[in-house]
Amino acid sequence: MKKSIWGPTEAGGKSLFPAYRDLGIGLFQFDLRWYRTVKDRPANPTDPADPAYAWPAELDRAVAEAAANGMQVSIRILGTPRWANGNRNARFVPDNPGDYADFAVATAKRYPSVRLWSVWGEPNRESMFGPLTPSRVKGPLNAAQQVAPHNYALLLDTTYGALKALNPANLIIGGNTFNSTGTRLIHPYQWIKYLTLPNGSRPRMDLYGHNPFCYRKPTLHAPPSPMGRVDFSDLPRFGKAIDRYFPGPQLRFFLAEWGVDVGTEIEGRFRVNFKTQAKWIRAGYRIARNWNRIYTLGWVRAVDTDISTGGLMDQFGNPKRGYNVFKGA
Repeated sequence: MKKSIWGPTEAGGKSLFPAYRDLGIGLFQFDLRWYRTVKDRPANPTDPADPAYAWPAELDRAVAEAAANGMQVSIRILGTPRWANGNRNARFVPDNPGDYADFAVATAKRYPSVRLWSVWGEPNRESMFGPLTPSRVKGPLNAAQQVAPHNYALLLDTTYGALKALNPANLIIGGNTFNSTGTRLIHPYQWIKYLTLPNGSRPRMDLYGHNPFCYRKPTLHAPPSPMGRVDFSDLPRFGKAIDRYFPGPQLRFFLAEWGVDVGTEIEGRFRVNFKTQAKWIRAGYRIARNWNRIYTLGWVRAVDTDISTGGLMDQFGNPKRGYNVFKGA
């Protein structure tokens, strides 16, 4: 479970799950887009057999193949259908968080072997979650800026209650922050500070999700990053802040997305050469293996795409140089 991965189920016409097993992957992550799965409001929203639902064949295949290869699956649900948010863009929260929770329950009923559920992805980014008013690096959030973390807290807590009522073994991943390399966002430390419910209490979750993309070799002894970033090396400091705002049992890190691109730069992942990539991979997974606070560390792309060369395999599923480095990490 220390090694997880995002990736397609197949490439070049062949299943990638044997390769994932060879890499030592214990957890396969999948994005389920609510707005694509149900175009119209279902009559029985918690029933996966409701005719309004069109479940993606790729997810059916992923769950089956992961089980056959000894892996677990985590599902991240995001993107609101227009009927649930006043006919707005999919990044906008539902008017009623119960609609999202009902969809999560229907999904959990369809895929009863899945135990890991992530509530949205990178909701502290304006491009991913709305309405959201970006913040400055330091200082308190104003009323407009507090709307997004408050909305997300209610969405998270409502979904937590629904999934736990269905099966107490379900684990709910919340927070799900981006590491703050851009400007159109609410910075992670501010996000967790203002992540509160209407009564001032904190939303429930089992694991704290964060995407710790970095610009330096991972270590737990580096100085703080500039500009409000929370990269891999900032995790001990960020963990202390989480403990302060969420007292009680310590929340472990679910590091959903991490990667080291070679030859390109996108979304805060900095361009490096192969030698540097290899060093960073080994360092990151050494920390994940030895630090119990990390539940999993997810590699963001298994296969190269037209915008990223950070895959462990090329677009046809053939191993690249980073494949064996990752396998041995």
